[in-house]
Amino acid sequence: QVQLVESGGGLVQPGGSLRLSCAASGSFFSIYAMGWYRQAPGKQRDLVAGITSGGSMTNYADSVKGRFTISRDNAKRTVYLQMNSLKPEDTAVYYCNRARNIGELGSQVLGSWGQGTQVTVSS
Repeated sequence: QVQLVESGGGLVQPGGSLRLSCAASGSFFSIYAMGWYRQAPGKQRDLVAGITSGGSMTNYADSVKGRFTISRDNAKRTVYLQMNSLKPEDTAVYYCNRARNIGELGSQVLGSWGQGTQVTVSS
């Protein structure tokens, strides 16, 4: 069983940067595709970035493309989300989760949702 804990959120001004981390416990982290998701108040949870199990392929929601970068370190069992040029509309609780492959991150996540980490972009 893989458990995931998100961290790294906070309050940042527009144009600023944050780096989120998602640490996994348990076995088999390296076989899963991983995704970062976010949920703003009153809105559904959306996938913002995904990465394959080996890290060779990534994809991004159009709203974050060119500003966010997902990466992973399988030796450390951690996936990261580097967020640059942050905008107020990026304000949300950010979560990570896993799937069997990158194509299933949007619809067939395997784990339960954790606490997430709050990102607030405001001046």
